[in-house]
Amino acid sequence: MNSSTAISRSTRRAKGRQPPPLRIGLTGGIASGKSTVAGLFAALGVPVIDTDQIARDIVQPGSPVLAAIVERFGPSVLRADGQLNRAALRQRVFADPAARANLEALTHPAIQAETAARSARAGGPYQLIAVPLLAEKGLKSRYDRVLVIDCEPELQRRRLIVRDGSTQTEAQAILDAQASREQRLALADDVIVNTGDILDLATQVEALHAKYLKTDCRALPA
Repeated sequence: MNSSTAISRSTRRAKGRQPPPLRIGLTGGIASGKSTVAGLFAALGVPVIDTDQIARDIVQPGSPVLAAIVERFGPSVLRADGQLNRAALRQRVFADPAARANLEALTHPAIQAETAARSARAGGPYQLIAVPLLAEKGLKSRYDRVLVIDCEPELQRRRLIVRDGSTQTEAQAILDAQASREQRLALADDVIVNTGDILDLATQVEALHAKYLKTDCRALPA
């Protein structure tokens, strides 16, 4: 924390105002256990803002974002009930960088705006903002700290095969499209290792919960 930040926070306390909530960016590779960890924090009363859920919410039928997606990609990305066919859209953009960039230009501003609005309403001494692509999109600077859920890529592959019915080849292709384990860990202020059972995860979550509740957590070392 630099001196101007410290002075600003001290001034707010002196005037009886609480500092803004600590914002923790929660990330990790696919099938690393982000949702499970987020649920454990939520059980402790921590506000959790899931950007994946926001991405689904902003494309509900009748939304301007969905209308823009249909205009760009055509009605084939809609299901019969008017909902976005996420699988069809994913197939369209997965191997086409230009199409993916177009989709992100349509969705990311709305996701960011809704994330900020939910964060402002949530309050609390700290918040978790789940951002699966935090490393890929270079979003570390938006958060006070980054929490990475970590496990070996081989374990991710096995979980994907069991969870989604993916083949080895499909699971590897998904992993290859994401940031590497090393890239994510390089951004981490805190790490939860998800290679054990739920009790082990809960122990790690409770330790970080106590850490994040400290007044000057922004100044804590990684």
